[in-house]
Amino acid sequence: MGDTTESPSKSELKQHFNLFQATALNISMVVGAGVFVTIPLMLAHLPGPLALLGWVAAGVLILLDGMIWSELGSTFPGSGGSYLYLLEGFGKKSWGKLMAFLFIWQFMLSGPLEVASGLIAMSQFAAAIHPDIQSWNEQLTWKFAIINGTDLAWSISPSRLFAFALGAFLIFLLYKKVEILGKLTIVFSTGVLIAILWIIIDGILHFNYTGAFELAGKDWPGFGGFSSGLGQAMILAMYSYLGYYNICYVGDEVKDPGRTIPRSIFICSVTVISLFLLVHIALTSVVDWKKIPVHSPEVDSFSLAAEFMKTLHGEGAAILMTLFLIWSCLGAAFAALLGYSRIPYAAARKGHFFRGLARVHTTHQIPHFSLLLVGGLTLFWSFFDLGSVITALITTRILEQFLGQIIGLMLLRRNQPTLNRPYKVPFYPWPCLMASAGWLFLYFSAGWIFIALGLITLLLGGLFYFGWNKLESKKIIRVD
Repeated sequence: MGDTTESPSKSELKQHFNLFQATALNISMVVGAGVFVTIPLMLAHLPGPLALLGWVAAGVLILLDGMIWSELGSTFPGSGGSYLYLLEGFGKKSWGKLMAFLFIWQFMLSGPLEVASGLIAMSQFAAAIHPDIQSWNEQLTWKFAIINGTDLAWSISPSRLFAFALGAFLIFLLYKKVEILGKLTIVFSTGVLIAILWIIIDGILHFNYTGAFELAGKDWPGFGGFSSGLGQAMILAMYSYLGYYNICYVGDEVKDPGRTIPRSIFICSVTVISLFLLVHIALTSVVDWKKIPVHSPEVDSFSLAAEFMKTLHGEGAAILMTLFLIWSCLGAAFAALLGYSRIPYAAARKGHFFRGLARVHTTHQIPHFSLLLVGGLTLFWSFFDLGSVITALITTRILEQFLGQIIGLMLLRRNQPTLNRPYKVPFYPWPCLMASAGWLFLYFSAGWIFIALGLITLLLGGLFYFGWNKLESKKIIRVD
């Protein structure tokens, strides 16, 4: 298997992302409907104003982790992001191939989980569009526990089937190469940002300190409950923050990447941390946090944004907001399926993943095997509990991606000390060590099921890699 990774310097892509555009790309990937569905789930782990600490602590972590992305992104400004950094950090001719394979391997789980979370959110918004529909949906909901004594469950309801059908329709559009909806995702992202600003302004105008910050002594969870609750709340906040590094995946299209990439990541991180904190305060100052459902099945058909609008502006505004959020989820899911279906395809073409996923449809000129695999897994996960889906997708990324990148950066510092680094992590190695501690805290806060899922994913990925690598080597020997 020859190494076909191209040097960033040989890229022929046009460098057109300036600082403003790069920052906008990052923010557009972060700002979405996810913040509205995570707040009730966060309140289940940390009551009242304590849930705000989840946003703050996760915010500190993305600021630290953003430094790692900034050094790697400015040093290797090529397409691929983590895939490229793991190759370079661990060595293209040694462990780098394994790490790149493991990144794609875990992505085959975490990528569909992320897209499925949007479909699940869509089902929650759809169920909450009207009280009668909400009641009807709850009556026709069947929930099956996968492991007794845990929250891991599989749910079927009219709203879930509606989201499933829309997800299947998106796959059909992508298979037929109908791209008009993709052009509308920018409009959807802009609209969500406007909705967030609207909620913040409305929340300020109708601010209620007691509703947002009141915490009675009986609500204090105790030190043990606070520690575990903080970890769970951080996982949910991190899910909403995902994408602060997105410019790194198109690094060879960035003007002056050594300055633009670090600055865009920092500006995006500070912006979304501030926005989400303000959204949380605005929503809970109007809708008393004690009245927000936090457990299934009530939370499965509850929309906090709709309740906020209903309280201030009536049923019509709530329906309008719900329809808007459904459309934004639809556009985001389309864009994610479009982009994510190309990742295993690109890796397979370069010889770093299963070659069957490199096939292109002769008529539609799309990577149909990769699209159907990612799309099929997305539809499967769309029937699971939202909290479990979010925890699973974050947990599976921690070992292979986030911690892997930190170790890769430290290996590069040791093995290639003279490498040109336009941006260096300040106070190295402390931010790397603190970010590692933060990611490990999230990993061990996830619960034994998800810890085991992360380890099993890593183990199976390693076994598949060595078996696949051996078969590929035999094929090359036969050809030679």
